[in-house]
Amino acid sequence: MVKTFLSYLFDNRIDFFFIFANISTDNNLSNYGVNIKMYNKIPIETSARHIHLSEKDFKLLFGEDAEMTFVKELSQPGQFVCAERLTIAGPKGTYENVAILGPYRKETQVEISLTDARKLGIRGVIRQSGDIADTPGCTLISPNASLKIDKGVIVAKRHIHMTPSEAIRYNVKDNDVVCVITKSFERALIYADVVVRVNKNFRLAMHVDTDEANAVANETNPYGVIVKLFDNNTYTVDMWLEELLMGISR
Repeated sequence: MVKTFLSYLFDNRIDFFFIFANISTDNNLSNYGVNIKMYNKIPIETSARHIHLSEKDFKLLFGEDAEMTFVKELSQPGQFVCAERLTIAGPKGTYENVAILGPYRKETQVEISLTDARKLGIRGVIRQSGDIADTPGCTLISPNASLKIDKGVIVAKRHIHMTPSEAIRYNVKDNDVVCVITKSFERALIYADVVVRVNKNFRLAMHVDTDEANAVANETNPYGVIVKLFDNNTYTVDMWLEELLMGISR
């Protein structure tokens, strides 16, 4: 049946990604015993290095009477870019003019890529946002002050924001781990270990850092589709790889 299905794809010049990444069905596929479900594209957004500040740390850096200056809203409701900028300094290097995102957070958090971590000379720790225990620190420098933080520098774990109704449609729940197959131009890939985050205030989007975004050659319309390989909460891609290396094929 698989060979017949592949023959159908090639005979009809159907793009594999088109079938699985667009909201459509082809009734002819049912003749080949293939069940094509209705899928929605998930937009993929690049999250460049940025800083979330607590109110206390913001005022230490910019002055007791200072407030965040709104510049523009981000894709997630309530999130925005500030006019204020900071320099991130590590043992080996610095990044200047780094964006601050509002509103204030309970704790200060700096989000960078693994490439950024190497330039700064600090350990790259992959974490979900808000999980900053036992993470490295850095120095934050404003035009008038500097602040050394002992923790809070993370490489954000790739994740998808969605609402509860969207989670029902995708048959996932908060903190599920899924794979996402991407549409690209000769560099398509599957993102593994993607965390699903569900909240009524979210807007559907997958967030990756600059390293991850550059791995996919699609700057004009990056998107992906959730693919559940086995059960990613108990059977992971790492376990699958180990089995393949041992000659076990599922």
